[in-house]
Amino acid sequence: METLIEARGLSRHYPSGEGVVKALDGVDVTVTPGEFVAAMGPSGSGKSTFLNLVGCLDQPTAGTLRLAGEETGRLPPERLAALRGERIGFVFQSFHLLPREDALANVMMPMMYRGIPPRLRRERAEMALERVGLQERMRHTPAQLSGGQQQRVAIARALVCGPELLLADEPTGALDSRTGLEIMALFQALNRAGVSILCVTHDADVAAFAGRTLRFRDGRLFEDERHPPVDARAMMGVPFA
Repeated sequence: METLIEARGLSRHYPSGEGVVKALDGVDVTVTPGEFVAAMGPSGSGKSTFLNLVGCLDQPTAGTLRLAGEETGRLPPERLAALRGERIGFVFQSFHLLPREDALANVMMPMMYRGIPPRLRRERAEMALERVGLQERMRHTPAQLSGGQQQRVAIARALVCGPELLLADEPTGALDSRTGLEIMALFQALNRAGVSILCVTHDADVAAFAGRTLRFRDGRLFEDERHPPVDARAMMGVPFA
């Protein structure tokens, strides 16, 4: 079976004054393309360390991690950066938008670093914003957008280069319940369209929208549960646009 994420004995240890902190310790897990996976656990459980390793933002201390067949621990920094650009989109709790730029310019930004011509950057950014339902807000700056709209801009920016995998770190943490529900409905729509998603959350209600939940504790994966996802659109009570 084709794999997107394959971790074997994956560990990340940090030196401390008292010895070693085992932020992640011997994790084995496989994720296939097209899955929507939630990673849960309390603060310090290892879930965010796992996401950082999958996102090629950090390197393992021991064990192996393969992303789409490439063993990331053996790659030089320039190839890791290329792998992030080619295969991964990031969404965070804080939207990290440029405050003086409008939504269109914010979404175009990642393509500038990949040498994509200006006209094509604009076309792709417009398509990405339409995909997240912001076709009428392209010329608005972050200050002119609601929190949910800002997160949609951030999601469009993550999607604009066509990643196989979307990594989301507490994507609803700064949003009210209704807006968070809209974002999860958008994630489910993206997942149905073929985007694989790994979402870190401490909220069981958010994890319920995924089809699989990984539960971390003290740096270890202690539960891997598959379950029918809750339909976010149905919970909203109105069709999602």
